[in-house]
Order: sequence, then C-alpha cells, then structure tokens
Amino acid sequence: MELQNADDTAHNTAENHQPAVSISAEQQQQDDNSKARIEAIPAEDEDEDEDEEEVLRRLLAPDVANLPPAPPSAVESNFITYFAPDFIKPGHDQYVHRHANGLCVIGLASGHVAFKENGGVTSVDFNVGKSDRSGIKVTGKRKRNAQHFEPNTALCKVFSNDAYYIVRCCVKGSLLEVNESLIKQPKLLNSSAEREGYVAIIMPKPTDWLKAKASLLSSEEYKNLRDAS
Repeated sequence: MELQNADDTAHNTAENHQPAVSISAEQQQQDDNSKARIEAIPAEDEDEDEDEEEVLRRLLAPDVANLPPAPPSAVESNFITYFAPDFIKPGHDQYVHRHANGLCVIGLASGHVAFKENGGVTSVDFNVGKSDRSGIKVTGKRKRNAQHFEPNTALCKVFSNDAYYIVRCCVKGSLLEVNESLIKQPKLLNSSAEREGYVAIIMPKPTDWLKAKASLLSSEEYKNLRDAS
C-alpha cells in the first residue's frame, strides 16, 4: 500500500508539473515576441523623425529655384481679384478685389483707357449727378446710412486731360465708403491703382455676388484678353 501510494503521489506530482512547463514555454515565446516588437519600434521612430526633420528643413530652407520672383503682396494674400473689362463702354476696365468676408474693393484696372492718356489721371470727382459719394458716412455694425447701388451706378468721375471717365460699382450692393484720399491725391490712381488708389468698398449680398461673379473674369483670363488685344 505504501508503494502504491508513493507511485500515485509521484504520478500526480509529474502531472501537476507538466502544465507548468507548457505555460512557461508559451510565456517565453510571448516574451520573445514582445522583445522583437520593442526592438522594431526605435527603427520606425527613427524613420518618422527623419521625415519630420526633412519637412522642417524644407520649410526653413526651401529650394531657391522654387521660390517666386517676389513675395505675394497684401492684396494677393488677402483678396481674390476679378475684372470687368469694357464695363459699359470700351476701354473702361475695372477690378473687383473680393475678400473672404464678402467685401469688394472697386477700382480701375491697369488696362483702363484713362491710364493711356498723356499724364494719366489728373483729378477725381465723387460728385456725380445729384449725389456726392464722398458725403456718404456709414456707421455702426449695421452699416447705417449705407446706400444700395446697382452694378452700373456711378461712383465717381476720373479726369485725364480734357476727358473724363465714369467709374461704376460693377457689383450690386451697399456702398460702405469711397476713397476720399483720391480727391487730394488723384495721382494715387497712376502709381497704385490696385492698392492705395482704390475707389470704393462695396458689400454685396451673397446671391448678388454670385450673379456678378458670373460676368467677371479671373486675373489669368483678363491678362490673356488684354495680351491678345
């Protein structure tokens, strides 16, 4: 009986130890796999670091050959420019700088006939018909006193020698301001028509802008038109 009990005890002991050996081997395999993954992670991180460094290098030190000849102006950065060539009359080219907030800056395009006269623009008069546009004063967030005009409404007259040309709204909307600096400094139109020499600022409704935009040309289209003429 003692021998039988001893054999049973030994047999049971062996059976109890077998699963422990199996679990230990499985755990060892898992440990090996984990180590392999851990060893692989630094290589991936290194590749990502190299990619980030390359992107950063390109931003800080771009290829000179790919740089534009001149940095973009404030107008180019903040506005999209459209053109109304031959507006109402031949040679009466005007631009519309459209800001993301909806405001439209109106002015004379470089191809306007006034600039082809000897001496260019010599004076500007905002008194058109029964209304002096320079007398319009808009106030508050609700733009009180703003007048609503049609695309062909006159904004001012620009004089060149003995001739004058009417500058119009180009888009339907509320007139927020005119550039009164042109009254004393009309030559701004000759030197900086698309910046300090702008004529007026108009706020069209979204639906009115979409209608106006359909009749305007992009900068590239306008350039091609005038280069061909």
